[in-house]
Amino acid sequence: MILSILKPLRSINVLIGQLTNLVAMAIIAIMVSALALSALTRYFSGNGYDWFIELPPFLVSWLVFPLLGPLLKNAQHIKVDFLPAIISTHNALLLNLFINFIALLASIIFFKAGLDATLLYYKLGQIMELEIEIPVWWMYLAFPTGFVILGMFSLELILNDLKNITAKEKIT
Repeated sequence: MILSILKPLRSINVLIGQLTNLVAMAIIAIMVSALALSALTRYFSGNGYDWFIELPPFLVSWLVFPLLGPLLKNAQHIKVDFLPAIISTHNALLLNLFINFIALLASIIFFKAGLDATLLYYKLGQIMELEIEIPVWWMYLAFPTGFVILGMFSLELILNDLKNITAKEKIT
């Protein structure tokens, strides 16, 4: 039962993880290029363009939020991991299950909050005051997008933990 859900979810999450990594690399390249071009245009022409400087902060939300899920799955997030070293393997599995369940619950709550904020800014129709007009809701859309991705990865980790716990119980 768990495997019938876990296999397709894992396949989807692998694709999403690769896509988010590609998007993150592109965003970093754009951010660095924008700042470099800003410095070059100021140096050579004496004039700067505001959007070169203001584009990187706009892109930060699209860099951070979609990476939450892949970072959780790969255990590359910030964590304090002294407890698994002193508890039994079975309790460590239960602890991971609890942590991943909390991540899933948080992703649902924050998805709802992010969606509400995105819809609010969409309805307000506000535009960022850059030289290039960008709707504010585009920036806020990264929030619910990232938490949907986190929810999918958390669900995969929960199913994987349940599979490992049931396999461990069958052995003992």
